Amino acid sequence: MIQNDEMRPSFNRHVYRILLGILLLTIVAGTVIFHLVEHFSWLDAYYFSVITLATVGYGDLVPHTSLGKVLTTLYIFIGVGVFTTFISYALRRRAQKFTNPSKPQPASKPKR
Repeated sequence: MIQNDEMRPSFNRHVYRILLGILLLTIVAGTVIFHLVEHFSWLDAYYFSVITLATVGYGDLVPHTSLGKVLTTLYIFIGVGVFTTFISYALRRRAQKFTNPSKPQPASKPKR
């Protein structure tokens, strides 16, 4: 089935929203898991989740339990893929807007 140009922007917006939702769900899940398993405060658990996904890893917060270490590696494998997919898609979408600006709409005829 061939998609026309009118369907493509809504599809792109739909994919973007799905990826954003998955990313936010990943961050929330990481925050809850690290709060419960590692007993980080909510702010520290959120901070650890975001820093881990962004692959910054300052080292100021680290998992201390064996379960926390295993969950962190799983979180990295899943989360970094989600994070980079979202960033990649968002940048490609933005670049496409600059290289293919939408066609100007024809001027409407004045009503008589």
